[in-house]
Amino acid sequence: MVTAAELLEVPELRFVEPSFAELTDELYSTVLLDLEATDGRLLVDEHDDPIALALRDDDAWHVATFLYRTPSVLGLERFEEVGGELYQEPRETWARAVRRHYAEQIRHNVPAAINDLPPDRLEKATALVADTWGTQPGTRVIDACCGSGIGATVLRSLGMEPLSYDNDEALIALGLQEGRLDPETVCCIDGTVATEYCSPAPLGLGLMMGQIYPWINEELWHGLVEQLLELSHKTLITLGTEAEATLVASWAIEAGRGVEVLENDRDPVYDRWVCLVQR
Repeated sequence: MVTAAELLEVPELRFVEPSFAELTDELYSTVLLDLEATDGRLLVDEHDDPIALALRDDDAWHVATFLYRTPSVLGLERFEEVGGELYQEPRETWARAVRRHYAEQIRHNVPAAINDLPPDRLEKATALVADTWGTQPGTRVIDACCGSGIGATVLRSLGMEPLSYDNDEALIALGLQEGRLDPETVCCIDGTVATEYCSPAPLGLGLMMGQIYPWINEELWHGLVEQLLELSHKTLITLGTEAEATLVASWAIEAGRGVEVLENDRDPVYDRWVCLVQR
């Protein structure tokens, strides 16, 4: 695993964005302009689009990331003023390094949630996903509301490549500590705006998406499911109750998708009801 600092060939980098979720905030495009910069690095992707700007002051190297927002013209002019060096990396290489940076912050700074994973949970979930999709080596999968990484573990065991997200830092910390989540493929974001951070994938997984209570958190879960459907061609969503599955199926139909609702007799608690959705 290559760090962001190694990609830009500097000893250490300080990200101006406090969290991964704030990488979309235009505010941070101009933060570097306040530095008395003495050197710079501009990173562009395979299409020559700027994806990061690092400037050095007397104390350290500071970097702003443009994976999910437009770089500041003034920032690019500052790079030219200091006579910095130009670097090029595939966008996904930089994205993995950035995800790793923020995941390591969570691993080291956030107390992990209590591990309440039943002994047979992974086995049952793996059987469900394998029977539904089989093994698809190298296939990208959106792993929504990933929690502590059960879905990610299942997907990797079947040869797939998950991109996981959740907004619960404690669960992500647990998944990182237990090795269920890969720091390069997980991010802490609000899943109702996941399309701002993730590109569409052939498959999407939402294990145990609930509990859904009408008039209490129904709108929230509607937004989470809507984003997952937007990001995936085929989607597997599991829920605890038939009422929840019926509701999710109605959202899929509303989005113009085909949907099949099945009862899963492998697990009477976590993944009892399954929604298979397809564009």
